[in-house]
Amino acid sequence: MMAVEEEHHAAAEEGENYFVSMTDMMVGVLFIFIIMLMVFALDFRTKTDDQTSALDKARDAAQKIEILSQEVESHIKKMDEASEVRRRLLTEIRDQLAAKNIEVVISPKSDVLRITENAVLFGTSSWTLEGQAQRNVEAIAQVLGAVLRNYVACRVADGTRNCVQDDRPVIETVFIEGHTDKSGPDLENWRLSTARAAETFQQLVNSAKELRTYFNREGQEILSVSGYSSTRPANFDDTPDAWAANRRIDLRFVMENDSRERLEQLLGQTEDMRGEIEALIDALGGRP
Repeated sequence: MMAVEEEHHAAAEEGENYFVSMTDMMVGVLFIFIIMLMVFALDFRTKTDDQTSALDKARDAAQKIEILSQEVESHIKKMDEASEVRRRLLTEIRDQLAAKNIEVVISPKSDVLRITENAVLFGTSSWTLEGQAQRNVEAIAQVLGAVLRNYVACRVADGTRNCVQDDRPVIETVFIEGHTDKSGPDLENWRLSTARAAETFQQLVNSAKELRTYFNREGQEILSVSGYSSTRPANFDDTPDAWAANRRIDLRFVMENDSRERLEQLLGQTEDMRGEIEALIDALGGRP
């Protein structure tokens, strides 16, 4: 009887030990599973945080691109407005000169008023204005003095400078450009073209003294001179008539619209956007 009880006790103890071993193993497996689940959860959270961060960067980049696009559109609009104002300005001058039988031509880009040889003709190797040419320049001066006053940023009257207070397109510079034909030494032509521009400038301001009272927003007089020798011919033919057409004066009108400053600002914004887009690509794992 005792032997039977001992065998039963031994079997029960063996079963209990087996149950304990299985329990330990299950606990161990469960513990490993919990660890794996935690690792997965942490990895998922990290990836989710990365994706959320990338999404935030994408939204920020999209917003900045929209702002940049609006800036570009605004700048283009201002440039178009300035071009239209300049076109009206040159048309007004041309029409008033035509009424005085003085022939001028507006360039295709509507930025240059070409005073043809029919209005102001220089002799070969000459920079002086005489006779009808001088009288025509005097008439041109009167028209410029009357018209330009409505297109400048500042005017000085009785010692007081009066400036426009809005951002309307105004004149930055009017270049009086002298030109020659291709005859003669090149160095002499550079001097001659500049002398023609300077002579025309002097005749203009002597005939319409108010031209020296017109200033741009930088406080500079709007009239300036430049010479181009024979480098910018109006007529490329190799004939006496073509050479006469190239001995001329052009008036180039430059409008003030802060184009360089704005373009530099837009370029800087573009560079910033490029850096943010590269960072976004890195965040999304798109760079090898």
